[in-house]
Amino acid sequence: MHRRGFALASCVAVLTAGAAAAAARTAADWPLPNLDVSSTRALTSSRIDRANVGRLRVAWRFRFRIKPGEAGVVTGAPVVSGGTVYVQDAKSNVYAIDLAAGRLRWRHGFGYTNSGPNGVAAAGGRVYGATDAELFALSAASGRLLWTQRLVTPTAPFVDVAPLVAGGTVYTSTVGVPPNGKGVLYAVDAATGKVRWKLSTIKGEWRVPSEAGGGGAWYPPSTDGDTVFWGTANPNPYGGTRKHPNGGAYAGPALYTDALLAVDAHTGALSWHDQVTPHDVRDYDFQLPPILVTIAGRPAVIGAGKAGVVIAWDRRTHRRIWQAKVGVRRNDSGPLPKHRVRVCPGLYGGVETPMAYAEGRVFVPVVDLCTRGSAYGYEPIENVDVSRGKGELVALDAASGKRAWTRRLPQPDFGCATVADGVVFTSTLGGTVYALDSRSGAILWKQKMRAGVNACPTVTSSSVLVASGVPVSRGSVLELTALTVGG
Repeated sequence: MHRRGFALASCVAVLTAGAAAAAARTAADWPLPNLDVSSTRALTSSRIDRANVGRLRVAWRFRFRIKPGEAGVVTGAPVVSGGTVYVQDAKSNVYAIDLAAGRLRWRHGFGYTNSGPNGVAAAGGRVYGATDAELFALSAASGRLLWTQRLVTPTAPFVDVAPLVAGGTVYTSTVGVPPNGKGVLYAVDAATGKVRWKLSTIKGEWRVPSEAGGGGAWYPPSTDGDTVFWGTANPNPYGGTRKHPNGGAYAGPALYTDALLAVDAHTGALSWHDQVTPHDVRDYDFQLPPILVTIAGRPAVIGAGKAGVVIAWDRRTHRRIWQAKVGVRRNDSGPLPKHRVRVCPGLYGGVETPMAYAEGRVFVPVVDLCTRGSAYGYEPIENVDVSRGKGELVALDAASGKRAWTRRLPQPDFGCATVADGVVFTSTLGGTVYALDSRSGAILWKQKMRAGVNACPTVTSSSVLVASGVPVSRGSVLELTALTVGG
């Protein structure tokens, strides 16, 4: 389960619509990490469109002062509620920043390292998030701590997921790692922090508990009110070991890793599931927030992950409607050989960050990056030069899964997909933010940030917020920047 844990950070750029116009408008909110409980990441009320996106300009910047960690200073998506931007840094600290002026309203310090993707959600006058170990609720007005709930256990030792808040419940997860790790999904009362239910994502026991671990979630779920849909993480050790090659530490399919899980929102019971990569030996998490849509009159759910496979299911019959492969592929299925080969997608490849849905299309950010692996394990992760990868943004027809267009990018696309009225935003590791025409994939605008980017852009009625704080050079400035549509 290699998340975006490389030596890069995130800065946030806000792009708005001019001082006079902005003063007269009320910004649309983006209160949850993926905008809404369906994880569409598409704001239909934005005033940024194909005609004016080319005039995006810097309005303000807010600088982060913490020391960069393995993934930089910010990996979580900013959220917006009531004219305030809430963002969490890689030390779990939370900032409230005035959307119009970029002034700090308050900061709540935690100081606990979290390699992410983490992040916060705003609901009911509160801001919810997690450190590496605890779920918390803060007052949105003052940043005062309202409650905490410790979630980690010896078999599920950390949290790195942003929460989903819906119907008075906060949904979050721990992640399991060896030895004997078993990630757990949680539903917590939003008012009190009391655990309502929890569900282990590992069925039964590991074959070799001293070596195996996995499961849990590292992106938020989605919900239709009655069912919560999760994408789950991989089993470990990927590849294998000399003693237990090709995933010998976990027998059989290793349920419920690398799967779509549909969980009863009220009881926590597993309603149905579909495992995408049984007995995964390649670190192919199926981790992304599932997108809830309606396709030709039937409710559907669309998921994806690091295997580079996008799948749509019928939510009523639980059957797959279609599946589509994206990105570069090599040695991507079956047992691994004893000698090391190039595996594509690699440990940081495939679909790493959230997709978006709008206008009958699914927009998929892709990382083309291979890694050398074998039945006995992979090359050391610190040897993987992430900057040598390439990127793509792919548009798929939501009804059929057929490709509408592909935009190839010169660096890995760790910047998710975000839609605003016919414009798809994404960003690459080196710090370039792109605005593409959702119909054709044509580049309408691009701008280089002052640091690298490995977090999701966020949009409001007149703004685009881009986390970009990865130190890619000596001159990198790790900051929260605001840009607007100039005249």
